[in-house]
Amino acid sequence: MRILITGGAGFLGSHLCERLLDEGHEVICLDNFFTGSRDNIINLLPNPRFELIRHDVIDPFKAEVDRIYNLACPASPPHYQYNAIKTIKTSVMGAINVLGLAKRTRARAFQASTSEVYGDPEVHPQSESYWGHVNPIGIRSCYDEGKRVAETLFFDYHRQNNVDVRVVRIFNTYGPRMRPDDGRVVSNFIVQALRGHNLTIYGDGSQTRSFCYVDDLIEGFVRLMETEGVSSPVNIGNPSEFTMLQLAELVVKKVGGNSKITFHPLPSDDPKQRCPDITLAKKLLGWEPKVPLEEGIERTIAYFKKTLGL
Repeated sequence: MRILITGGAGFLGSHLCERLLDEGHEVICLDNFFTGSRDNIINLLPNPRFELIRHDVIDPFKAEVDRIYNLACPASPPHYQYNAIKTIKTSVMGAINVLGLAKRTRARAFQASTSEVYGDPEVHPQSESYWGHVNPIGIRSCYDEGKRVAETLFFDYHRQNNVDVRVVRIFNTYGPRMRPDDGRVVSNFIVQALRGHNLTIYGDGSQTRSFCYVDDLIEGFVRLMETEGVSSPVNIGNPSEFTMLQLAELVVKKVGGNSKITFHPLPSDDPKQRCPDITLAKKLLGWEPKVPLEEGIERTIAYFKKTLGL
């Protein structure tokens, strides 16, 4: 097939490009390089089935494709809060442009949504039937509400224009090709520890997250895209929960050195718990994560050691 990936030079997008090329598809990678990097896809450029286009998903674009994966959007708080208006435009106008293209070409369109649509959840773990508990005017709202509107658009285009859509709700994911300045907790802890700095925990460290290794997530993406008859969003993530303190202690143990753990005030609207119910993914896709946290952290540390020249 001929497949378009918006945000294809990003952390997740580059892994997806690689996976789909390995399967024999033609891949068009579209990225404006706001948070993506040419380094992530440099090894793919010689491949005759790979095409790189520098373009902002906010602006309309044309392509003749069979599948569209819409991954374009900054996903870490420092990056999406840097220009909140740009972030929500990327989610909303990007979705409109992707869906317009899918309608014209009859391509199947895939939306990379997020567990952030659940906000600071009052239900635990979060299943796809939970509507969320989101602050519409907070500092994280540009991302949370942008992704919620994108989901609305996808299902409205499905109902009104018969566009074939898939929506994944991504829970915390980590692995090689995260940026050192990504701002998400796994990369923060690993980079701090490798540089011999103290690890920064916001709050008392009791808040929980579930961490899915990137290879597992990409497997979930591909299975969802190619499964027929899926009519609702699907959670993809690791249901094993860890506190921020447990994660920090694991990173310190794996990296070694003398880094200490320090505590700082909790940012506004930071969720206390985030954990997926993956019953639907197991049932519809036969999917569940395979890589344990300890193994995934070791692989990610090795990547950052090489990237940082340590």
